[in-house]
Amino acid sequence: MKLIIAEKPDQGATLASVFPKKKHQGYIEILPNPILTDGGFITWAIGHLCQLSPPEVYNTTWKKWTLDTLPLLPNQFQHEVSKDKIKQFQVIKKLLSHPEVNEVIHAGDAGREGELIIRNILRQAKSNLPMKRLWISSLTPNAIKKGFQQLLDEEDTRNLFFEAYTRSCADWIVGMNASRLYTLLLQQKGFSDVFSVGRVQTPTLALIVKKELEIESFVSEPFWEVEATFKITGKKYKGKWEDKGNSRIMDSALAEKIALFCQGKEATIADIKKEKKEFLPPQLYNLSALQAEANRRYKFSPKKTLDIVQKLYQKGWVSYPRSDSRHITTEEANTLPQILARYEKIKDYEDFFPLPFSSIIQNKRYVDEKKVTDHYAIIPTEQIPDFSKLASEEKKLYDLIAKSVIAAHHKKAIIEYSTIRTLVDERAMFISKGKVIVDQGYRQVISPVEKDKDVNLPLLDKGDKGITEKTEVKESKTQPPKRYTEGQLITLMKTAGKHIDDKELEQVLTQTEGLGTEATRAGIITMLKDRGYIDVKKNIVYATSKAKVLIIAVGKEILASPEMTAKWEQRLKQISKGEASPKQFMDQTSQMVHHLIAATKEVTNEWIFSEEDKQQFIPKTFKKKRQSPLGNCQLCDGQVVDKGKFFGCSNYQKKNCTFTLSKKILGKSMTQKIVKQLLKSGETDVLEGFQGKDKLFAAALVWDKKENKIKFKFPT
Repeated sequence: MKLIIAEKPDQGATLASVFPKKKHQGYIEILPNPILTDGGFITWAIGHLCQLSPPEVYNTTWKKWTLDTLPLLPNQFQHEVSKDKIKQFQVIKKLLSHPEVNEVIHAGDAGREGELIIRNILRQAKSNLPMKRLWISSLTPNAIKKGFQQLLDEEDTRNLFFEAYTRSCADWIVGMNASRLYTLLLQQKGFSDVFSVGRVQTPTLALIVKKELEIESFVSEPFWEVEATFKITGKKYKGKWEDKGNSRIMDSALAEKIALFCQGKEATIADIKKEKKEFLPPQLYNLSALQAEANRRYKFSPKKTLDIVQKLYQKGWVSYPRSDSRHITTEEANTLPQILARYEKIKDYEDFFPLPFSSIIQNKRYVDEKKVTDHYAIIPTEQIPDFSKLASEEKKLYDLIAKSVIAAHHKKAIIEYSTIRTLVDERAMFISKGKVIVDQGYRQVISPVEKDKDVNLPLLDKGDKGITEKTEVKESKTQPPKRYTEGQLITLMKTAGKHIDDKELEQVLTQTEGLGTEATRAGIITMLKDRGYIDVKKNIVYATSKAKVLIIAVGKEILASPEMTAKWEQRLKQISKGEASPKQFMDQTSQMVHHLIAATKEVTNEWIFSEEDKQQFIPKTFKKKRQSPLGNCQLCDGQVVDKGKFFGCSNYQKKNCTFTLSKKILGKSMTQKIVKQLLKSGETDVLEGFQGKDKLFAAALVWDKKENKIKFKFPT
């Protein structure tokens, strides 16, 4: 008999669905059948049943966090069963010792993490049974049956396990040592909190903090632009004044002068340029691309997208979601016409048919065996769901995946861009830009997310003359860099190689998977949220003072750079191919930690933190004690104090006073200094950096005593 171990309960149930069976507590009995002639059992893990043991298991003195015990370097790593999953582990262990079970079929997710989860259970249970590997990319009945008929040998995926195991142990060494190191050293500087540090999360956080500091140091400058309305041969359109490709005028008086000069003057079409551009349909989705797109369109967090697409996979409707490939093989391409024929009969998709191309099998943009890694791109399976029964969010994601395949069978979109150069009084040049869609192509299937800002320009000829009907000066301000969205964070992690100066290492990181993997990026972002390093508001990512404090402390150490990840990924890839030694890799990791500890201890006196970060940082152990008054409450006789996430009245409990001030107003941090000034005089100085709907603005904050609320006072 065979014992099949899946990664999750619902996955186990789906695998069992193709066989005659009996359900039991914690496992399913498979009755004899043509594929499993002697029958067997299907059981499951619940994700990671086993985890690396904590430091105190290796050495009792390691339990207390002290600098003297660093570095923590176990001679031999140990695993233990998670306390909340012991019951299921016992079920697996009992089945492994069943007298009729003579072989294990490893049915974890067909990837690095799945390889680690199941093999760790077998090692923890001390199983010596021979093993085969089920390796499938979808959970349709056909794929499951085919997978069981074509099982891999144990040694076929052994090196993948070595890579995953080495990665997890090395991450333990870096995380345990670096987290204690920076936590203890920063506590000495007055920052009483736990600072989690990791091989992937810290370079990711460094990129977020870098953007935050760029925004904070940005100085907005005013500029002016002159816009004119022309009437030529009875047709109206607008243009913007330009000189040598620049439309911004840094002097308001000069802008007014240009506008006045052009008003009512003769206008001549100096030049008309038209350029056709072709846009190919997008590639098929891998997980990162799907997460980025779902975030752009629906504001889904990366974790939410992963959770939803995982459900679609487990129901057999889409292929394996944690794929890093955007290509499929010829075999999968051959299944698409059958799927598309069914889509043609679905109301949501019928308008996209007939398809311009019946097959993409010869199109290397989509079908390329060499570019398929462990798994092919995320595509629909031949099992089409009932759309009326799909949950709203499931339907949105399935629709994206389905439309990516439909669009691949459509033509490219063709757009004609027009540029009209209008000369006023033979001296001032104005530029007008517009576009015309010549052929919608695939865009009738996948419409752009961004609103089209280009206008349709009238048909005119070079030399046509008319008049400048109206001119106006528009004032604007230079805008700081934009913060990342959660979806852009996924893309940032995927393309982190762009931030490395070393071209060889840049290529390594690009060839591997950037920062993190398809399976782990969403978890890293969630971890940064949970540990207080980032705030996500309306899909925009903000670095907290805690994040800035840590990254300042880490400084130029390799932990803050994608460079280290590039080197790690290079060596780990070699381990997965059997070309490098796990032991040598672990030795190098230990040496790196030794260096990190010594080097960091030497530079602590050089750490400089801004006053704003010190004020915004709320020490974890002092959250309830920190009650120094900032000024008089505007609603009662109480005092306004720092309450952690906001400023509030000390009489909240006694008199139920509701006076509060947010620590961020329209993206601008409210420091204690600002709050003190507002409470003392009723008005602040003019503050830069408030985020309006479309741009930043400056204003003073004023307490309105009649309405009992804060208002903006704009500089005249």
